[in-house]
Amino acid sequence: MKRSRQSARSAAILVIITLASMCLVLSGQEAWSQTAHTTKIVVPFPAGGPSDTPARLLAEQISRAQGLTMIVENRPGANGTIGIEAVARAVPDGSTLLIATTTFVINPHLRKVGYDPLASFDPICNLTSSPTIIAVSSSSPYRSLADLLDAARAKPGVLTMAGVGPASTVHIAFEMLKRAANINMTFIPYASANLAVNALLGEHVTSVFGPYPGAAEQLKSGKLRALATPSRTRIEALPDVPTVVESGYTISEMDVWFGLVAPTKTPKASLTRVAGWFTAALNEPEVRAKLVAQGLYPVGMCGADFGAFLRKQYGEYGSAIHAANIKAE
Repeated sequence: MKRSRQSARSAAILVIITLASMCLVLSGQEAWSQTAHTTKIVVPFPAGGPSDTPARLLAEQISRAQGLTMIVENRPGANGTIGIEAVARAVPDGSTLLIATTTFVINPHLRKVGYDPLASFDPICNLTSSPTIIAVSSSSPYRSLADLLDAARAKPGVLTMAGVGPASTVHIAFEMLKRAANINMTFIPYASANLAVNALLGEHVTSVFGPYPGAAEQLKSGKLRALATPSRTRIEALPDVPTVVESGYTISEMDVWFGLVAPTKTPKASLTRVAGWFTAALNEPEVRAKLVAQGLYPVGMCGADFGAFLRKQYGEYGSAIHAANIKAE
């Protein structure tokens, strides 16, 4: 009888251990399921900005199409650095992603940051790009980029170009153009693209270098005249406006791009799956139309190609910053 009672107790303990193990397995499966079906996209800038728009449009489409939950979280501060560093420290399980833009590769050349854009993250996709333009007022005597730069060469230090800055994408592109054209022209920094455009409309500056969306209405109304774009190709909405390269000056492509990255060591399968979600969302006609209406053109460059693009951008921006001795505020 004693041996029988011991056997019964042993059997009961075995049942308890088995049930506990099953609970742990189920709990682990539930946690994995939640991770797989809930994805957070960190936007390192305030809500409503140009980085926020593609994140929310694409997250909404993916949630509908894939039946999962995508959360957009805005973590602004320090020119994007706070949000970027937070994602760099996140668990690399595919559940936390970052919307990266040009500041992602510019910041490390200007200030001490807690991330390396090439080593701290795995590239997923370059999602969209927003073209930039060089423009003058409609009353300006300059009809082409060559006209403007020839005048700058003839009057060193007199002509001005407004843009967001200092140490912004357009400021760096302006310095590249100065070197390529061998001119002495003054960059006038403003806190926003709208302020720069208003300065040109008020004839306080000679020209403006800025994002196309910020000047689109003034261009359509005829108040401004676009001279060139530093984009790789002509802007879809301005087919008659040449690129800077077509105008005879070799500078790097200077669109403002918006890409997606994940913390380094994220499993390859997760990266591939997420890239597929976003590529499919970009191919939706309704999503594309909404993006283009905001001056954001779908790119869809993913994986190794996007990684090569990031390395090139990091190197080119770094060279331009150091050559022009550009300093952050």
